Amino acid sequence: MKVKLFNKLSVRLFLVTSLVLIIIFSIHTYFTVKKLEEDFTSSYKQSAYNISDIIKRSTRHSMLLNQRGDVYEIIKTIGNEPGVKTIRIYNKQGVISYSSDSSEINKTVDMNAEACIMCHENNSISKNIARKDSLRIFNIKNERFLGLINPIRNEKDCYTSECHAHKSHTELLGILDVVISMNKADKIISSNKKDIIINSVIISVLISGLSFLFIYVLVNKPLKILQEGISSLGKGDWNYRINIGTRTELGVIAAEFNDMARLLSSAYTEIKEWSETLNDKVEQKSAELKNIYEQVLQIEKLASLGKLSATVAHELNNPLEGILTYSKLIIKKLKEKKIDGVNPKIIDFLNLIADEASRCGKIVKDLLLFSHRDLEQFKRSDLVDVINKSAMLINHHLEINNVSLVKDFSVESLEVYCNPQKIQQALISILINAIESMHNKAGEIKISLQAENDHAILRIKDQGDGISQKDLPFIFEPFYTTKDALKGTGLGLSVVYGIIKVHNGKIEVEETSGKGTTFKIILPINQNTI
Repeated sequence: MKVKLFNKLSVRLFLVTSLVLIIIFSIHTYFTVKKLEEDFTSSYKQSAYNISDIIKRSTRHSMLLNQRGDVYEIIKTIGNEPGVKTIRIYNKQGVISYSSDSSEINKTVDMNAEACIMCHENNSISKNIARKDSLRIFNIKNERFLGLINPIRNEKDCYTSECHAHKSHTELLGILDVVISMNKADKIISSNKKDIIINSVIISVLISGLSFLFIYVLVNKPLKILQEGISSLGKGDWNYRINIGTRTELGVIAAEFNDMARLLSSAYTEIKEWSETLNDKVEQKSAELKNIYEQVLQIEKLASLGKLSATVAHELNNPLEGILTYSKLIIKKLKEKKIDGVNPKIIDFLNLIADEASRCGKIVKDLLLFSHRDLEQFKRSDLVDVINKSAMLINHHLEINNVSLVKDFSVESLEVYCNPQKIQQALISILINAIESMHNKAGEIKISLQAENDHAILRIKDQGDGISQKDLPFIFEPFYTTKDALKGTGLGLSVVYGIIKVHNGKIEVEETSGKGTTFKIILPINQNTI
């Protein structure tokens, strides 16, 4: 938005500054000129007093001797001095006895004239005239004059003189009136007044110019930059930054503006990224929710299956034991007595029955393990010892299959709150699966252990064929197996999953490929850690 000229802060500051300067210099000029006039007037008053005293002292001796010619010459000589307008001596009747202008001698003046009114005010003669009342300033044809009346008193020398006929009680003999021109003073005052005004104007203009430059550089320019920055920010230019280069309040405002712009840019970028990746984030969260739902469903399945497995296992265990026992007994009897006419295939059939009964017994045993939740045996146990015991129990399998076990522990011991037998069972199950996945090929299985954020992190990495992507989502499902029907029951990893969940832990396939699979197990170190 464009700001009008007189609404701009810099213009208003300049106008206010200029107005204040004009007022200040006007007042200064007024009082300076007035003081100059007073000083010149005072000087002229003093000059008038001095001239009057000189005349009185110069004419005193001549008057005592009644030498009127000498008195007249003295008055005339002094009256011809530059700046002296007129010198008069009046008697008590207002008659001009002496004057620098001879044409005025013996003339009577009006008692209301400016020279007489001071003494003859209210139709009476004032004997004592104050000094300030003895002065008068008047104009004649636009020219100022200063008049001074000096009373000539009847002193002892006067009334005792032989030539004077004044009585001793007569106090006032006459008035000496001196009038001097103030034209020269007025010209000097006028010239000085003009100079003072011109100088004041020049100084005011210079100060106003400097003020304008100061306001433009320190106020107008930074404000314009700030305005441009705010305007650019308002138009969406989040990367706009202000550089005023000053440490004043405007510089602080510019720095705060840059911080605000930086935060707005960051917020806008984040909002933009969120808007651009919203669908991806929604899909990601949906996948996470689906995964959580599947885990909850898996837990519910395991819980229901555990109850069913326990019931079925107990019901099937005894009959299967009976079948297995009697099958082996019959085989033993037939082999011992060697009964003639017995078809050898019968023994093969009986061996098959015994094998299948044994396999069913193993399934029942897995079902019992799957359904069993022995929480009462939880205690503080060293996970390193549990791993070492598990490795020792499968050592024979490792040697048969030409597989080496590599241990990589970042800690010497790591105690966790667990059921050590159950953790050992889970580890053995995973290690046996790892051995079987290598199909009698020479290789190694690596077990690593570390502590991280109150959790024990256990990784088991084999060099087998890996798990296919189609099987990966179902490997922890009960009765789901990738092995031959005669070799696996599909309960091994389900049992492992159940054991880890009972410990408030987590198991997952961290990595799988044609070069092997890595299982990651996370167990809480403390009892209340989830």
